[in-house]
Amino acid sequence: MTELELKQLLSRITRPDETARTAAHAHWASLAKPLGGLGRLETMLEDAAALTGTAELAFSRRAVLVLCADNGVVAQGVSQTDQSVTRAVAENLAARRTSVCQMAKTARCEVVPVDLGMAGEPVPGVQNCRIAAGTADFTTGPAMTRQQAVDAIAAGIGLVRAQKAAGAQLLATGEMGIGNTTTSSAVAAVLLGQPVERMTGRGAGLSDAGLARKLDAIRRGIARNRPDAADPLDVLSKLGGFDIAGLCGVFLGGALEGLPVLMDGFISGVAALCAVRLCPAAEKAVFASHCSTEPAARLVLEALGKAPLLTAGLHLGEGTGAVASIPLWDMALAVYRNCYSFTEGGITPYTPQC
Repeated sequence: MTELELKQLLSRITRPDETARTAAHAHWASLAKPLGGLGRLETMLEDAAALTGTAELAFSRRAVLVLCADNGVVAQGVSQTDQSVTRAVAENLAARRTSVCQMAKTARCEVVPVDLGMAGEPVPGVQNCRIAAGTADFTTGPAMTRQQAVDAIAAGIGLVRAQKAAGAQLLATGEMGIGNTTTSSAVAAVLLGQPVERMTGRGAGLSDAGLARKLDAIRRGIARNRPDAADPLDVLSKLGGFDIAGLCGVFLGGALEGLPVLMDGFISGVAALCAVRLCPAAEKAVFASHCSTEPAARLVLEALGKAPLLTAGLHLGEGTGAVASIPLWDMALAVYRNCYSFTEGGITPYTPQC
């Protein structure tokens, strides 16, 4: 896919269906309970109706896409582990042994590990969509070419289309890649025009010295590459990772295909921010699951205009926060479908009093 073809594809993303949203809202209002009593669970389903174009909702078939990639900036000592851990976790994702795999079993959610650009040979059981064997070190030049960023976005869109063809009704985002809080902080700092120190945390538990190296690497990467904040592809290609670019494509694909995409934590949030900067109408497919403890997570949520369902101090990655929110979708839909109405209960309907 060329950049022009990507732009032409994104021009097909439409605004939300307000008729469907209104129908879902009216249905909630007909149920025998206080108006708006389920809060964000109600508006969440209304948003889903606006995305899918129907107030007849179903989410029983779902999958979490866990995009795996390595980041060249790890060479700067920005993480307490090396790239071998990306591969080790990917192998355990394939074996269905990781944290998100256990949570997904409970949530009746398929786990789909995907290689967008890990170092080394492909991992059996991990879908191979690799763009390259890891990105370059952004302190010495761009992390990837502009075309590679487009290719990774296209791969993410392709993953969504394949899931839609297989019958998926709800998607969750996840990632695995040592060094990806560094790339995410760098991208977010530029896109949001914020100081690097405000956007950067300790990731998987860096020491003070490690955090100092991480901050220094991000500052040097921005100074070296001089990304254009008004050009999301420029920022993504110079400072991002294949996982972030692929997840950006997943959100864009959700908007194209009318599939709700549950945004995981900080890294997925940065990917969603890239998607919305590329195509503002793609916002309709982004559903926030939780607020990570990464320092910039709330700033990214605010920039997206999204409120999380969960605030539980999560910062694990893999899509765990997104999957953790799925039972709330199930409970909201159970009430939406099965709760008795004011009419059925012989109760005078509530009406807005203010």
